[in-house]
Amino acid sequence: MNDLFDGLGQALRLLVTLDADLIEITGLSLRVSLGATVVASAIGLPLGAWIAVNRFRLRRTVIALLNALMGLPPVVVGLVVYVILSRSGPLGVLGLLFTPSAMVIAQVIIVTPIIASIAHQTIRDLWADYHDLLISLHATRRQRIVTLVWDARRGLLTAGLAGFGRAIGEVGAIMVVGGNIEHATRALTTAIALETGKGDFAMALALGFVLIALAIAVNLALHMLSGTERSSRW
Repeated sequence: MNDLFDGLGQALRLLVTLDADLIEITGLSLRVSLGATVVASAIGLPLGAWIAVNRFRLRRTVIALLNALMGLPPVVVGLVVYVILSRSGPLGVLGLLFTPSAMVIAQVIIVTPIIASIAHQTIRDLWADYHDLLISLHATRRQRIVTLVWDARRGLLTAGLAGFGRAIGEVGAIMVVGGNIEHATRALTTAIALETGKGDFAMALALGFVLIALAIAVNLALHMLSGTERSSRW
């Protein structure tokens, strides 16, 4: 019990004094996760909107596949990215393996289906309400998508936050492709695993507190946006 309280005390001291390693690890995690979320949103939001508005032969299959990809095992994603970026892989010449860029790529693959699926559901509900109006106005497909995306901006922001929440807590894929290298690719989740294994519970707890704070902030933002979205519909 004394060890636990000692660890908590040291962890709080690291947080209060803004330990350099703690700040560095947190900064890298935020850069990687935010970067991955931005790229995934740039891909997933238009994709989800396009699927919601258009009708094509394999539409249901694409939607089912998109939903299935939301459950992609992160370690498998990391393995695939590792093979592609390794020296013997097709993109090995770029030298991206064990860099933050490789971590971003892995997280983009994991997060994009989540954002696209939430965007599709949000746009689909709006499309049911706006369909007759937009058709009567002879709006082009591009105009329909732009109109729906703008009106659903709060819901789409929710999709982005959900993607960020998934990215910031990811450990398997970024461990494989990043290598958890000190001062280079050590993120919050991988650092927690490492410090726990080393028995440095103070740093592990401090990193855990930061991760929990970020998770709470994301969930509070999601809750507030959901409430705002519901109230705006009434």
